[in-house]
Amino acid sequence: MFDWLANPNRFKRITNKLEPFLIVISVILITLGLYFGLFDSPKDYQQGDAVRIMYVHVPSAWLASLLFLSLAISCVFYLAWKHPLADIISSSIAPIGAMFSLLTLITGSLWGKPMWGTWWVWDARLTSMLVLFFFYLGYILLSNAFERKIDGSKSASVLAIIGVINLPIIKFSVDWWHTLHQPSSILRFDGPSIDNQMLLPLVLMITGFSIFSLYIITINVKTKLIEKKCEALLLKSNLREFV
Repeated sequence: MFDWLANPNRFKRITNKLEPFLIVISVILITLGLYFGLFDSPKDYQQGDAVRIMYVHVPSAWLASLLFLSLAISCVFYLAWKHPLADIISSSIAPIGAMFSLLTLITGSLWGKPMWGTWWVWDARLTSMLVLFFFYLGYILLSNAFERKIDGSKSASVLAIIGVINLPIIKFSVDWWHTLHQPSSILRFDGPSIDNQMLLPLVLMITGFSIFSLYIITINVKTKLIEKKCEALLLKSNLREFV
């Protein structure tokens, strides 16, 4: 599968067909999610209008964790089979995941100020999300810290795989410890505990954010494949001149 997709021309043909659908669908879903979330969903009986921050905060947190899991899986493929496409996918995911984890922290602070009276507390959920952000930064820095790209890719991949340990901590921190952060309202064994008028825009936003992130990652991968092809052609040209 990696060998088949690694052909830049083939990958470009496939993504050129997918990209218009991805961006249009994501924009429609996010627009609908924002409309229903801001204008059609009810206020929370305790939090009032401040609860509307969750329509950005929750999808961001969901994507931050999901993308890190995807990053780690791609790193496993890279370390196991040494395929350059897996490394390209990993390096394409990392900045997008870092962006969503940072957005999670920012919107969490904006939500926490009116609810908790402070911008930040060393709450288990908040702290573990901050750790996730540092894992993303660590991956990005490590992958560019060595003179040989392969050394950076290997070190960063190991870090990403280790970082998966943090994902269940993020998910279950509100259940394992006494925290200020509210428990899960959607992924529960007994079903969502959130009102359907709030659940609809939340699902729309999560889906829209997911498709949009896929669109950006696809652009990144395609760009990196083209860059590698250009580098290979340039190297080949230089070798010919040297000979």
